Amino acid sequence: MTVEHRARHQDRPGPAGDAPWHALPAEEVVARLGTGDRGLTAAEVAARRQRYGPNVLEEEPPPSVVALLFRQLRSPLIYILLAALAVTLLLGEFLDASVIAVALSLNTAIGFAQERRAELAVRALAQMAVSVARVVRDGHEREVDSRDLVPGDLVLLEPGTRIPADLRLTRVTGLEVDESLLTGESRPVRKAVTPVPEDTEPADRRGMAYTGAVVTSGRGRGVAVATGAATELGAIAGMIRREPVSVTPLQARMARFARLIGLAVAVSAATAFAVGLAVGEQAHQMFRTAVALAVAAVPEGLPVVVTVALALGVRRMARRNAIVRRLNAVETLGSTTVIGSDKTGTLTENRMRVRQLWVGGQVRPADGPVEEGSPAYQVLLAGVLTNEAQAYLTSDGIHATGDPTDVALLVAAMDAGLIPAELREEHGLFAEIPFEPERRYSAAVWEVDGEHMVYAKGGPERIMAMCDRQLAADGTVVPLDHDQVAAAASELAAQGLRVLATAHGRLPEPPADPDDVAEPEGLVLLGLVGMMDPPREGVAEAVAACQRAGIRVIMITGDHAATGSAIAARLGIAEPGAEVLTGAELGRMDDEQLGERVGDVAVYARAAPEHKLRIVDALKRRGEVVAVTGDGVNDAPALKAAAIGVAMGRSGTDVAREAADIVLTDDNFVSIASAVEEGRVAFDNIRKAAFFLISTGAATVVAILVAMLLGWPLLMLPAQLLWLNLVTNGLQDLAMAFEPGEKDVLRRRPRPPGEGILSRVLWWRTGLVGLVMAAGTLLMFWWARYGQGASVDQARTVALTTMVVFQAFHLGNARAEHESTFRISPLANRFLLLSSVAALAVHVGALYLPPTQWLLRVEPISADAWLRLVPVALSIVVAVELEKLVRRVV
Repeated sequence: MTVEHRARHQDRPGPAGDAPWHALPAEEVVARLGTGDRGLTAAEVAARRQRYGPNVLEEEPPPSVVALLFRQLRSPLIYILLAALAVTLLLGEFLDASVIAVALSLNTAIGFAQERRAELAVRALAQMAVSVARVVRDGHEREVDSRDLVPGDLVLLEPGTRIPADLRLTRVTGLEVDESLLTGESRPVRKAVTPVPEDTEPADRRGMAYTGAVVTSGRGRGVAVATGAATELGAIAGMIRREPVSVTPLQARMARFARLIGLAVAVSAATAFAVGLAVGEQAHQMFRTAVALAVAAVPEGLPVVVTVALALGVRRMARRNAIVRRLNAVETLGSTTVIGSDKTGTLTENRMRVRQLWVGGQVRPADGPVEEGSPAYQVLLAGVLTNEAQAYLTSDGIHATGDPTDVALLVAAMDAGLIPAELREEHGLFAEIPFEPERRYSAAVWEVDGEHMVYAKGGPERIMAMCDRQLAADGTVVPLDHDQVAAAASELAAQGLRVLATAHGRLPEPPADPDDVAEPEGLVLLGLVGMMDPPREGVAEAVAACQRAGIRVIMITGDHAATGSAIAARLGIAEPGAEVLTGAELGRMDDEQLGERVGDVAVYARAAPEHKLRIVDALKRRGEVVAVTGDGVNDAPALKAAAIGVAMGRSGTDVAREAADIVLTDDNFVSIASAVEEGRVAFDNIRKAAFFLISTGAATVVAILVAMLLGWPLLMLPAQLLWLNLVTNGLQDLAMAFEPGEKDVLRRRPRPPGEGILSRVLWWRTGLVGLVMAAGTLLMFWWARYGQGASVDQARTVALTTMVVFQAFHLGNARAEHESTFRISPLANRFLLLSSVAALAVHVGALYLPPTQWLLRVEPISADAWLRLVPVALSIVVAVELEKLVRRVV
């Protein structure tokens, strides 16, 4: 449904019949809206404001403090911990309950602080898009708050004006509008008042000016046909609100993981309780043991590890000018399989630059000084003298204003050593022929050394029609070689360059009327200028890095197909000449047909917001984890629909920033590759901590169940289980979040979306670790109790200490999924080393201090026991190293 139809359905004044505003003559639009050259009266404005409301978009309020706090608790694993907290409180295990409560509080505080900081930073970036508008009311020009505009208001436009409402233009004078933030079109659009067919896409509606676009040159006026939510911008905002928030891969994995852990814990606790009763243990004792075993098996430290690992990724990204609004976004980017990037302002600089000059069959780069009077100098001089832009040097470089094409010509001339202001003073301007779409050229007549010279620039074919000679590479004038010039223009255009031709000629006498200059003829073609909106520095390397990481990069732009194709080829996104799918072609496809194409097409051109949404949805249906980058209003719906949206903070719109998960404050696509690396490192560390916690928990459960089945006394008492879980694991798992990234992190394929927190390899290794650690602990209990005749408390102390040392050695195994632990420096993660040593020291101290001896019912163990249990615990390193070696070899 078009904006105009939406306007009618929202009690807005609509056009007659079914024809939208852009398809109607301007006079009919004015009559329909009841306005004219004098604009609306004050009474009409008041009535319409009462009827239609303010000219503002409905803004989504920022999340409240309470909402942000509760957002940190929305995790199935957190639910399990809350249940464990409730049970331990009911049983009076206040120490254990306190530790669980501290873990929950720490997780909530870290997540809340980070997301709150990010929210405030994004709000600080936001600025009012439009503050005032110049209108005609009661026959007088005046400035009004843009929020007070109503349908029918007559709005005046001049360079620098940001369009305050959707306008049907009624008068234009060289009016050009930058619509890149709305349509993705990199070049300003020349406006007209003539109607266009009903099915014309917004980017090609020359008689319309839409909210948020900026006037780059010329003047005009238009009547407001839609305000607020009824505008094109309002329609896009509505699409954003309707789009549900995607579940991130980490959230999906954690949910599956929590369900699995919850089931395993319940089965283990129930089994332990039943077996204990079967072998004659007291029901009360076994209930407490079952609860302690369940708490020990629950990896309550994992939510804190997840939060800390993501927060560390956020901190590292902040150093690279990225604001991460939601913690899960860090890991999601690491899981990304496809990045759909906007072109203008994201991959490119959104600034036209002259790249090449062609003179007399020779091509030269448009940088470096040129000799005065040389052919290249003549080409650049013509660009200066047929130019309405202004440029001057500042301490920060060249500052320019005006039409981007004119600005590019001035900057190129200044880079080559020409000084536009001096040249314009030196040559007296006599007459101008401004650019018009119908003419396809502009010209100016200057007095040079007492003669009148005409300079012209425009499309190559158009300028060649005025010429009969051309400038050769050696500076001589030769007959025009039409085929040579046309071939050169085609070659430059094939490189994605916008091509202009320049020419000059002497007039036998000055024009009789400076306001009515005839079309020049008999000119000398000076040369061709090839310009483009260049790729940002480092983007090609970033794209290559993403591709090495197994991430497919595609371009979704509102720009023309040829331009998009050339930029994509230059950046390595697509091969030269690769297929480009346009918005019009996409609109003729159903979802099934589009789904068959999105796996092959890497460049989408002339794409409207709804097209971007369909592309993202089609990729998601194929199982892809999609990240979308962009800066414009037209990017916002896709930013929200994607698994992760990355908006530009400096040049981007407020709408895009609000829809995004990550905001790049330096607008640099290069940061995406760094973010992917940080995301993968964060998830790796979460996976390492999960593996460590689950494998050690499994070892404890297996050891206790086997001991019960053998008819032995309880291997560990409830207090000892809690000690093992809460004290010796308390810091090591958290220290895993500080692990540096592995060397191959950006050379791996993205993780399969269906893969859980632990891979198949790690689940198999969890079983191996559980069996080896359980067997070693049982062996040491048997040796102490039945081999040495030690007391039950002494044997339990040996078993408990064996498990503690097992865990200390197992930390090294958990630091890499594939690489040998001996290839990783212990000093690479000093926090982990210190926490491991501290845990051992705390446990050893507990064996010899009376208060902890009484609380835990432990006793000091002999040197002989230490000499036996340390080699037994080392067996876990041997077992895992052998398993890794077999996998590397096989």
